[in-house]
Amino acid sequence: MRYADDFVILARYQGGRIAEWVEATVEDWMGLVINREKTRVVRLNEAGASLDFLGYTFRYERDKYGRPQRFLNRVPSAKACARERAKLREMISARRGFMPAAVLIAEVNDQVRGWANYFRHGRSRPALRALNWYLQQRMVRHLKRRSQRPYRPPAGVSWYAHLCKQLGLVQL
Repeated sequence: MRYADDFVILARYQGGRIAEWVEATVEDWMGLVINREKTRVVRLNEAGASLDFLGYTFRYERDKYGRPQRFLNRVPSAKACARERAKLREMISARRGFMPAAVLIAEVNDQVRGWANYFRHGRSRPALRALNWYLQQRMVRHLKRRSQRPYRPPAGVSWYAHLCKQLGLVQL
C-alpha cells in the first residue's frame, strides 16, 4: 500500500463535493492512501495563516507600496533554512580541517549555488542574506582554527574581500 506524499490543492471554495472527489481520485483511482492526521484545510486569506510545502512557506502579505490588496508570496521555510545551515555546518567542521581552503570553498559553493537556485523564486533575499552571513562567519572560524597559527587574510585586506574576491566564496 502506497501513501500519498505531500500535495496541495488550491481552491477558492472548500466543500464536501471537492473533498469527496479528491478522496475518490487519490484513493480509488490512484491507489494511494491519504494520511488523515496530516490532512488539513488552510485558509490563507485569514491573518497569520501560512502553508509549508516543498521547502517554501506560502502566505499572503501586504502590498509593498501600501495599497489595500495583498499578494500570495512564497519564502524559503524556516525548516529549509535550518536544514541548509546544518548541511553547511557539517561541510565546514573541524573534521574537515585537513582540506585545502580552495577545495573546501569549491564544495561549499556547489552546495550553496544549488540551494539558491531552488529557492530563487519568491521573496528569498532575506533568507539568502542570512545564509551569506552564516557562511562567512563559519568560514572565518574554520580558517582560524585550522592550525596552531591561525589563518589570517593578507595585510590590509578584510575577511570579506579575502573570502569572496581572492578565495572565490560565492555570495548569494
